[in-house]
Amino acid sequence: MTYQYIDLKIENHVATVAMARVDALNALSLSFAAEIAAVFRELGANDDVRAVIFCSKARIFCAGLDLKEAAGGAIGTVKGVLDMIRDSQPLFDCCNFIEECPKPVIAAVHGKCIGGGLDLISACDIRLCTEDAVFCLKEANIGIVADMGVLQRLPMIVGQGFAREMAYTAANYSARDAEKMGLVNHVYADQAGLMNAAQKLAAQIAANAPLGIRSTKEVLNFSRYVNVYEGMSMAVQKNASLLMTDDMKEAVIAFLERRPADFKGK
Repeated sequence: MTYQYIDLKIENHVATVAMARVDALNALSLSFAAEIAAVFRELGANDDVRAVIFCSKARIFCAGLDLKEAAGGAIGTVKGVLDMIRDSQPLFDCCNFIEECPKPVIAAVHGKCIGGGLDLISACDIRLCTEDAVFCLKEANIGIVADMGVLQRLPMIVGQGFAREMAYTAANYSARDAEKMGLVNHVYADQAGLMNAAQKLAAQIAANAPLGIRSTKEVLNFSRYVNVYEGMSMAVQKNASLLMTDDMKEAVIAFLERRPADFKGK
């Protein structure tokens, strides 16, 4: 597919998805959100892709919801509100499709990550950022509730205390605050260092068995909503299939031959 607001590159089994609604600072309009959903659906079905880097070509990561579009005709009228809710599915899809993408997704954040931007990265597997990154759940400050999944996903990442603090205060949180919370794994001095680290991490993931990584993500996502025994049961079921794959045979042969494995995803 071709995209208006997405710059997509695939190299060495790593896809780089760069948000490119530059003039609007990647504010989430319905059409932009639909493109984000579409690109992650496309990458999920692409067997050549083993890991995804999600970043921004604008001077910040994401300015949040496109308030001009969202407020158009909605405020003060029942019909406007109902129409807005009916038409908002792309906003929910863009986060859900990131989370459901079978390939690990690394968010590489620079500058501000506001409102809907935090929804997006909460749906990612791993988050990295620059020293100048700022994170904010803005919705309480404009009189609404965050409804794209961040209130459900964020507590699983940073815990209830930090998630509620961010949601209730609508305050800005620095990169070091985010690191302390566990929202981001690592902080880098600048964007060049950030992208270099993201590429290195993605390459490490892509070097592993694709079917094993895919199944691991499925088990991790499933295990958030069930007890330990149910999560373990799913892992055992996955391994029953994985033990029969060509990649598993390659892993054993490579170990015996003392060489890196050459996985094919089969």
